[in-house]
Amino acid sequence: QLQLVESGGGLVQPGGSLRLSCVASGFTLDHYTIGWFRQAPGKEREAVSCISSREDTPYYTESVKGRFTISQDNAKKSVYLQMNSLKPEDTAVYYCAASRGSVQDLCLRVEPHYWGQGTQVTVSS
Repeated sequence: QLQLVESGGGLVQPGGSLRLSCVASGFTLDHYTIGWFRQAPGKEREAVSCISSREDTPYYTESVKGRFTISQDNAKKSVYLQMNSLKPEDTAVYYCAASRGSVQDLCLRVEPHYWGQGTQVTVSS
């Protein structure tokens, strides 16, 4: 049973920070590219950031550059998304996902093979 489990979401005021975690089981994490996606009510799903041990540079969507940082700990089988300077526009359900392609493929072109259940992030006063 291959699983991705997200945690760390919650309610935060604008300008605040959250760290999302995605814990993988059932496969070797460093063999996969991992991404964070988000979906707000009534909106299309959006790729936020993708990371791969096989590439030097992760991908970030333009709206989160300088505010979000993706990282990976293969020993802990975990991927993290550190979110700083949060804005109300960041409110969404955040999902982690895994595939075997490049970060460009995962974040821009190819549907992931595996999804987590999602964690709610709400940025509001």
